[in-house]
Amino acid sequence: MHALKQKLVLRSFSVLVCGLLVIISAQNLRACPFCPGPSKPLTEQLLQADVAVLANWVEAEEGTLKQSGKTVFQIKEIVRQPAKEDFKAGTRVTIQRHYSGKTGALFLLLGSRGAQIKWDDPIEVTEASFRYITQAPGLKQATTQRLKYFLKFLEDPDQTIANDAFAEFANAPFEHITPLAQELPREKLQSWLASSKTPVPRLGLYGLLLGLCGQESEIAFMEQKTNESTEELRLGIGGLISGYLMLTGSEGLTKIEQSKFLAKDVAFSETYAAMQALSFIWSYENCQISKDRLRQSMRLLLERPELADLAVANLARWEDWSVMDRLMKMYGQEDYQSRSVKKAIVRYLLVAAKGKNKSGEGPDIATVKKAKLFLNQLRNEDPATVKSAERFF
Repeated sequence: MHALKQKLVLRSFSVLVCGLLVIISAQNLRACPFCPGPSKPLTEQLLQADVAVLANWVEAEEGTLKQSGKTVFQIKEIVRQPAKEDFKAGTRVTIQRHYSGKTGALFLLLGSRGAQIKWDDPIEVTEASFRYITQAPGLKQATTQRLKYFLKFLEDPDQTIANDAFAEFANAPFEHITPLAQELPREKLQSWLASSKTPVPRLGLYGLLLGLCGQESEIAFMEQKTNESTEELRLGIGGLISGYLMLTGSEGLTKIEQSKFLAKDVAFSETYAAMQALSFIWSYENCQISKDRLRQSMRLLLERPELADLAVANLARWEDWSVMDRLMKMYGQEDYQSRSVKKAIVRYLLVAAKGKNKSGEGPDIATVKKAKLFLNQLRNEDPATVKSAERFF
């Protein structure tokens, strides 16, 4: 029992770091589920600004208790300004905040209209990154067409450019990326995944992209990467596992089960990432792994008490009612005493008891009847947990 508590503590920490379990719509794979929290790309910031100028840093004064700091810039180039403004090259702009910089350094200044222009935090740029931003296609263009422009700048030597191009892909719905499969730089993606210089947050996306465009020759590499031995938390590994499954199908899933689900010494974060990958593959329509095969894989995680609540939640979402009797036997057992597992089981039963929806999907009459019977049983045996689960259902 003590060992289980240690696992649960570790799980709580890992979940906090990894983020909440990804729940992806079956109809629309939105922003990359294996990337850091989405950031607003520079092109979007530029298009939303009322005022945009390229300026050189001139000087700055630090603030005091009595007076705020200030920074002076000199405009070099006008990108956009309202008709009532009369900015010109050479005009000096003072922002009432202190920003450090070097004389002559380039900054992109973005602002919004009002009684006075409200300036956002200056963005330090280079000539190259400024041209990259200003020449990027507008938001009115189709996302897939826009991504063709940003594809050229992934891992650009200028980190401002590389980070922004990554953000464009990380924020894009996956179904808008899939048409680019034939244009993705397969060999470069593999080299980026292999390089220790590639920023860790980008690995999840690159794993997905390689799965989308990869060939049989990449399978061995991806398998080796997914099984690398490490004691560190590997952010983005879920994307690599997903890409591997996209290439290998059910055969690859069997290997992931062995290495991530059934192995006794695997880190929680690795198993959690593989669970995320299953959720992604469930929603990825072009994958050759059947829904029943994915359900079978998810059921393996019921043997992991520290993951059982997440597995139960997924099985409810995937309408796998075959485990209902098994969950009732698990309820309250020593290894499954945690409140989160119990509430997950109650919610599973609540979903099963709802019956078919307007689209004709959902459990059949026999399943509904059994779920209601079990719910009544738990209401008598553990009313507090059932009430708590229903409250947030």
